[in-house]
Amino acid sequence: MPATSSARRTDSRPGGRSARVRAAVHQAVRELLTDEAGELTIPVVATRAGVHATTVYRRWGSVGELLADVATSRFSGDIVVPDTGSLRGDLERYAYDLAKDLCDPDTLALVRATIGIGGEQGAAACRGERQRQLEAILEREQARGTQPPSLERTTDAVLAPLYYRAVFTNDPLTPDWTHSLVAHLLPD
Repeated sequence: MPATSSARRTDSRPGGRSARVRAAVHQAVRELLTDEAGELTIPVVATRAGVHATTVYRRWGSVGELLADVATSRFSGDIVVPDTGSLRGDLERYAYDLAKDLCDPDTLALVRATIGIGGEQGAAACRGERQRQLEAILEREQARGTQPPSLERTTDAVLAPLYYRAVFTNDPLTPDWTHSLVAHLLPD
């Protein structure tokens, strides 16, 4: 049966060779992105990871799929969903934490590469966990008995500007600016 992107196995069993290979390959990608020494290719990643290129091709298939897997792994659970007791406080803290993460040069290099090389799959990897975090904040607010803005509106008001500014501009992601995003979403 031919391998397809959806049939490729990117999850791993805990422990064992599979987990070691995945960890080594992910580490190689992160190092290569921060080195900025050249082109990110499967053979280069494999050499850096100390595995055969065939192993990497079999597991990920392309650099885009590999970057999407590294991004998904990196962004899963790295930002704690805040619970300040209010939607405004939760979103301000969330935006501040995300801005701080996006200001990290290693994170920014991964996001830029994943979006640039991975296309829609890369973009989905970069936004997936972030949208789930926003959804958790909004669901908690609804459980408090109030009607929060929709996930789409919150994404457009908070998440999209943060990523746009981080990835496409050199404008700073300051605390005042992140608070202004929430203020536009939730005017007094």
